Amino acid sequence: MTDQDQVTRIQVGGSAGTDPYEVLVGRQLLGELPGLIGAQAKRVAVIHPEALADTGEALRADLADQGYEAVAIQVPNAEEAKTAEVAAYCWKALGQTGFTRSDVVVGVGGGATTDLAGFVAATWLRGVRWIAVPTTVLAMVDAAVGGKTGINTAEGKNLVGAFHPPAGVLCDLAALDSLPVHDYVSGLAEIIKAGFIVDPVILDLIEEDPQAARTPAGPHTAELLVRSIKVKAEVVSGDLKESGRREILNYGHTLAHAIEKNERYKWRHGAAVSVGMVFAAELGRLAGRLDDATADRHRTILESVGLPLTYRGDQWPKLLETMRVDKKSRGDLLRFIVLDGIGKPTVLEGPDPAVLIAAYGEVSA
Repeated sequence: MTDQDQVTRIQVGGSAGTDPYEVLVGRQLLGELPGLIGAQAKRVAVIHPEALADTGEALRADLADQGYEAVAIQVPNAEEAKTAEVAAYCWKALGQTGFTRSDVVVGVGGGATTDLAGFVAATWLRGVRWIAVPTTVLAMVDAAVGGKTGINTAEGKNLVGAFHPPAGVLCDLAALDSLPVHDYVSGLAEIIKAGFIVDPVILDLIEEDPQAARTPAGPHTAELLVRSIKVKAEVVSGDLKESGRREILNYGHTLAHAIEKNERYKWRHGAAVSVGMVFAAELGRLAGRLDDATADRHRTILESVGLPLTYRGDQWPKLLETMRVDKKSRGDLLRFIVLDGIGKPTVLEGPDPAVLIAAYGEVSA
């Protein structure tokens, strides 16, 4: 796909008792929003971060012009929005606006904003409809697709949440044009993850021209996004509540979430996932599951786009403790997604502590 003006529609859900919805990828997609909101809704709440104040207000004004009682709810930027206090602030705004079960929440912003907006929608009146308008690579390929919503606590990331799929997702590529390069590159970690666990063509496209992959002006931007979203859509459609195959989407995430908590969420998610994938590759190699060439390929492709490969070596005890309370653990048994090969993810349960230490040694700075 080279024509970035083309609109691609990807269906998610429709099995296991879930309502299907569409992810749209293209440009100038906001005209699709009223159709997703529907005629039954009277009120629309636009939840947006402080950094997108102008965007949130413009969207609110546009919806008001179309006859909706629209309110903009501004929340803090990035992970600072994902707290119980901010959720309560949003609930108060919905209550004061008289939000009913037929009304709609719209989350505009990065992954933290769409996580929060989805959680607020899931918990208000035990669930109202919501629409995601992700504005970063990370949100488009990961956070806004799949129905996992949540907030953080002092004990860890996304420990409080709900499965509440959106009514639709609008991935407008124009939003990426002004995205800072570090934020754009951070999102590439989730795209590369999709390449390793399911779709190796993603890896080939990035390796063909890593510098072009670092910018939204690259020739494969739309294709990389669409391929990654299709990977997630296919996986979550058959396993909404992570009871089976959906767990493969956590490749690299067990260590990543521990790093994020250790850094008080000041590290970008994609940067942490990059280190987490290198760790998982080494874990797979040391466990005798993954060949050397594929393990090494993690390093070369992640480094080629400017993602980090290492973290502080002295932090291992803290990271291990955090991983033990990760929501992917079972009791005290640590679980990691590793690869038997490209496109062959599997679970490694309760690995030998010595193997864990050795694998971490390979990512220690």
